This record gives sequence, structure tokens and C-alpha cells, in this order.
Amino acid sequence: MAVSLRGVTVVLLPGTGSDDDYVYRAFCDALHGVGAVVVTPTPEPARLVDGYRDALDDAARHAPIAVGGVSLGAAVATSWALSHPSAVVAVLAGLPAWTGAPDDATAALAARYSASVLRRDGLGSAINQMRDSSPPWLAAELTRSWVGQWPALPDAMDAAARYVAPTARELAGLTVPMGIAAATDDPIHPVEVAVEWASAAPAAALRTFTLDQLGADPGVLGAACVAALAEL
Repeated sequence: MAVSLRGVTVVLLPGTGSDDDYVYRAFCDALHGVGAVVVTPTPEPARLVDGYRDALDDAARHAPIAVGGVSLGAAVATSWALSHPSAVVAVLAGLPAWTGAPDDATAALAARYSASVLRRDGLGSAINQMRDSSPPWLAAELTRSWVGQWPALPDAMDAAARYVAPTARELAGLTVPMGIAAATDDPIHPVEVAVEWASAAPAAALRTFTLDQLGADPGVLGAACVAALAEL
């Protein structure tokens, strides 16, 4: 591995509407396997992005850390790494959703739509609609995390949909290795975005899986990130 994670604190940020429970299960086995210390901050939906940044700042007060996450969490973590190069040893980016401004990215549109449904119909009805259009494993995960983040969840989704991820030019300035993971058949987090990130960053590798594999075991995401990092 280009960088050893043994004894390193790895701070992992959840995706939009998701939670620390999921991101922990996605990464813990792979990271514990290389001796890392896993930290998964609980999302603060009323101040989602600021809460993530505060958690990264706090974790890096005494020693360099590795950072990462899923979707929005991966974007926030990578942006933080770009602005704190001396405080980071590696980035683990799972399911990056867009590069630069969100514009009409599918994940941003989905977050805006979910926020509007939650405000219009309420939590119970929105969950029922989400469950009707989602695979059972995803519906179960989101039901738990949405309940936990209500009633500020719509605000969190709007904040996520506005978030400007690192641009390709900014990714070209990343000074640490980055392991990227993506699903080849995920319409919300297109694999093309992950390919763009991997191509832009100076030291990055990409590993892929399918949504069926992810649904059967969330740990395939963390394993893919760690395996990608090991290629560098």
C-alpha cells in the first residue's frame, strides 16, 4: 500500500440521508483488517456539511488522519483533504456522485425531490413512496436513517443538493493517494463520475462492484476502496 493505515484514524462521512451506522458497516471490516481506527461521525441534519467539517477538524487536531465517505460524504472529505494537505494521509471515496457543481446530477435531483416530498407529504408517506421505488436493502437502510434525521432531513437533503464537489482541476492538486469505489450499475452515482475522479487525481485507483453485491454486503464498498488504495 502506498500509505500504511495501521494506527491511523480514518474519519468516514455518510451520504445524503444515510447515517453513521451504514458507513461504519461499509468500511469497518476492511479498515480494521489493515489496522486502522475507524471513526464515523453522526450526521447533524440541521448543519450537515458544517458538522462534517467540524468532525474532520476535531479528528485531525493531534495527528494526520485519513478521510473518506460515501457520496456526499466522499465529496466533503475530499474537499477537506484538498484544503488540509498536511493533515491527511489518504482519501477513501465511495460512490462519488458528481464533479464540481451539482447542476442536473441525478443524485442532486433525487435529493431535491426527496426533500420536496418530505415537506409536502410528511415522513411516513415519503418513506412509503421511497420503499415502493427502492430495492429492499436500500429501503430498509433509508427508513432507519430517515427516521433518525427527521424533522431536519429535508434541510439536509437541500444542503447536499447544493454542495459543490471538487472539480477535476482541484482533484489534480490532491497530494495524497485516493482509493475510489463505485457500482457499475448505479444510476444515482454513475461510474463515469468515479472514472473522472480517478483520472483527475495524480495518485488514484478505482475498484468496482454491482448494486446486488452492495445490497448483499455493504462491506464490499469499503473493501473496494481499500483494495484500490493498495494498488497505488
